[in-house]
Amino acid sequence: MIVRSSWLAAASAAALLSACATVTPPPPPAEVAAAPLPPPAPARPRPQYGTFGFDTEGMNRAVAPGDDFFRYAVGGWVDRTEIPADRSSIASFSLIAEVAAARTRAIIDDTARSNAAQGTDARRIGDYYTSFMDEAAIEALGAAPLKPELDRIAAIRTRKDLSRELGAAIRADVDALNSTNYYTPRLFGLWVAEDLNDTRQYRPYLMQGGLGMPDREYYLGATPRYVELRAAYKAHVARMLTLAGYADAAARAARVLALETAIARAHWTVDQTSDVARANTVWTRSELARKAPGLDWDAFLAGAGMPAQQRFGAWQDTAIAGVSKLTASQPLQAWKDYLAFHAVERGAPYLSKAFVDEHFVFNGKTLSGTPQLRDRWKRGVDNTSNAMGEAVGKLYVEKHFTPQAKAQSQEMVRNLLLAFGQRIDRLEWMTPQTKAEARAKLANFKVNIGYPDIWRDYSGLRIVPGDAYGNWDRGGLYEYRRNLAKLGRPVDRDEWFMTPQTVNAIFAPSQNSITFPAAILEPTFFDPDADAAVNYGAIGGVIGHEISHGFDDLGALFDARGNLRNWWSPADMAQFKARTKMLADQYSAYEPLPGLRLNGQQVLGENIADVAGLATAYDGYRLSLGGAEGPVIDGFTADQRFFLGWAQNYRSKFREPALRRAVVTGVHSPGQFRALTVRNLDAWYPAFEVKPGQKLHLAPAERVRIW
Repeated sequence: MIVRSSWLAAASAAALLSACATVTPPPPPAEVAAAPLPPPAPARPRPQYGTFGFDTEGMNRAVAPGDDFFRYAVGGWVDRTEIPADRSSIASFSLIAEVAAARTRAIIDDTARSNAAQGTDARRIGDYYTSFMDEAAIEALGAAPLKPELDRIAAIRTRKDLSRELGAAIRADVDALNSTNYYTPRLFGLWVAEDLNDTRQYRPYLMQGGLGMPDREYYLGATPRYVELRAAYKAHVARMLTLAGYADAAARAARVLALETAIARAHWTVDQTSDVARANTVWTRSELARKAPGLDWDAFLAGAGMPAQQRFGAWQDTAIAGVSKLTASQPLQAWKDYLAFHAVERGAPYLSKAFVDEHFVFNGKTLSGTPQLRDRWKRGVDNTSNAMGEAVGKLYVEKHFTPQAKAQSQEMVRNLLLAFGQRIDRLEWMTPQTKAEARAKLANFKVNIGYPDIWRDYSGLRIVPGDAYGNWDRGGLYEYRRNLAKLGRPVDRDEWFMTPQTVNAIFAPSQNSITFPAAILEPTFFDPDADAAVNYGAIGGVIGHEISHGFDDLGALFDARGNLRNWWSPADMAQFKARTKMLADQYSAYEPLPGLRLNGQQVLGENIADVAGLATAYDGYRLSLGGAEGPVIDGFTADQRFFLGWAQNYRSKFREPALRRAVVTGVHSPGQFRALTVRNLDAWYPAFEVKPGQKLHLAPAERVRIW
């Protein structure tokens, strides 16, 4: 689950949303002021990591830190850790996410057993989860829940009908800047967010979609692995259609793959999609048919519930135009087969066992190398949390977020904001005018910690006991309508883009905000009882990372108000680009798999945030000492513990297909390479006595210093 502006590419556990009938947005859902939370639970026992917050047993001290800092710091953990059978990878992130999931399960179980009053969030949460867990009822229904949508698809007779159905299928399931989720299996995705040029108003952005596999490279790549995957995908499409009762499934599958290959040819790459200046294209309603002919845009927008919308963002304009053209040039039957397959594929996780198993065999085993389907309760927790995230989150923070954790986090953020400001002041290559703009932006940062002050209202979401598929379908439609309701209204500057129970963090460029949900403020990232050096290296590195996103190759394009505006002098921007190119080149030299190198430009924004964020966290730690030296603990100096805390963040292990997918489609470097960020900080060298000739040694002139 990717994510350029967030700290980690969180693997999305959200199931895909199904198409619905033509919709028109209702009045916007109300938002309710957060009632005072009840007294928090007393401080709870936390996992212990050594005597100071770091797992020294997980080190491999036979490796010289200057040759491979990742292996030195966490190699023992890597060697002894097995990837669970229901996962394609394991990392510090996923381990903490498992803790959060277990806590969330307990909350949902308690809520389900409480027999809460009708119409309450507690009742909706309980009914949603219980319905998903009722396998007998789901099995008895078989493919029946798909029938209304498949009947609509079968009734398509004209291009206008096709356009209307494609519009009805669109959902708010993409996000170009905040969670950087570029993928949707629907033909287009909708992202309603601040206008890039004027953050006082919303703009609806259309984004490319329509592929069943993760990226265009899976359709167009010539390597044997991609050829195998295409054959496996075609067989999967045929099996899914057969399960849904279609005859001639093999011929239909061939048409689906051919159509998706044509869509893939029109798609932008990940690099191109992340180029926000290129993506800042506005089309008026009258321009749609001229700039993207083929689709019947009136019918599409009527189906999408936007019949009167006059202004759109076309994020990947040439891709949208290319895909639109295909709706007129490709056979209508191919489109009907395509829509039928995607309706089945999206809904499969909520259908009977045969659908669930086939969906997993391709998407889990074949694409990601995961041997075993996750336990049903884990999927149920994810699905419930995805549908009513803030309702679940409100219960989560009541039980699992202490004032102590919030207060210490706030203090660290203050120290790191101060440290970053001092780093701006010390830049020798930046002119005073550009420094003043950077300072103004930093001063305008909005900091969110733990949970939102305003909770979303789910009173309009209808959850029906015993209707797992319908509950998921209505949940997706409710979220879509919530986003449509923003259009024409004042921008909500307090909106959260993550739930409190999410183990992640985020920088939102148009909001100029950084957010740290409650669930990430846990060991190994943060422990109020751990050594400060480790906390600053771990969660401090995360905080510094998110601050630095405001000034990476993307964030640097946005001003203090979140508008896309160039506030740089030409000479300063030239210096910035020269320094970021050094970092891109450094990461392009890493080779996670034989013959597969990182694309340094594709992962540049995250690596800028890592380098600047770690340097800022180090400065923040030094500020916290007030001029004193940190103590030596168990033979480790304060600086050593700081850098080990950073490395512990990136304990990770991948199955080969999952690593390949992350490299091809992701905007984050794999953990082992993020741990190597340390080689760009001067303080790391004396801390571990790194000498010239060692593999990670960089001469001072080669160390990347950006902020």
